[in-house]
Order: sequence, then C-alpha cells, then structure tokens
Amino acid sequence: MERTFVMVKPDGVARGLVAKIIKRFEQRGYKLVGMKFMKASEDLLKQHYGDLAGKPFFNGLVEFIGSGPVVPMVWEGKDVVKQGRQMMGETNPLASKPGSIRGDFSIDIGRNIIHGSDSVESAKKEINLWFKEDELVSWTCPLEKSVYE
Repeated sequence: MERTFVMVKPDGVARGLVAKIIKRFEQRGYKLVGMKFMKASEDLLKQHYGDLAGKPFFNGLVEFIGSGPVVPMVWEGKDVVKQGRQMMGETNPLASKPGSIRGDFSIDIGRNIIHGSDSVESAKKEINLWFKEDELVSWTCPLEKSVYE
C-alpha cells in the first residue's frame, strides 16, 4: 500500500478543522498510520519547503507555518497520494471545487489549511523528514475488506 504525508497547517488547527479533515480521509477508506501535534522548527520547515527557497513568498511561508501548531500525518491506502491531492483541492482554494477540503473550508491561497505530498517520491521524503520509523504504526484495519477487493 502507498503512503502519503498530509499536514494540517496552523490556520486549520486554529479553526478547529483537524477532526473534520481526519474524518474525510477515514470516510474515504484510508488508514492513519502516523500523527503528531507539534510546533515545527524553522530548520524543519526550511528543509520541508526547500524546493521553494528561491520564491519571494518562501520566508513568509516558513514564518506562517512555524507560527502555531501543525498536525503532520501519514495516511496509507491505494493511490493515496493522487487521491489525497484531489480530496484537498487546488492550492488556490478559490479554484477548488466544492466538496474538496480547500473548496469547503478556505478562501485565501496563503491560508489554505492543508499540505499534501504531490508525488510518491515527495511523500517518502516528507514522511522521513517528519517521522521516525518507530513513530509509524503498521496495522490491519478490520474494515479493510469493506474498502478493498
């Protein structure tokens, strides 16, 4: 099974959306295998968003994500990276369809409440950056036979 990294950003935490976001992934049939509640360090955020280091918004992004608690998670399931991105919606919430997380809960691109890996490769990198191996739990959900053939 594939894994992806998802993080509820400080704006999503402040607005009390963590449980609603978790519920959407669980309702879809994905399995939670890791989760934390933490305030990310500047160093961790600079590593995480390193591919954006040359962008004019980089410093503001790092400052914002470090401004409050975040909820990094690892979800597991069939095609979870691609499907997770669809569930989240477009980076710009105004371009997101109703029914997506961003389409339902956010308006401004700078406060789009959630981050998700954009490829299997970036998911592996992000999971390894945010979680130690012993913080991830491999388990069998009793409902898996109701989700997968």
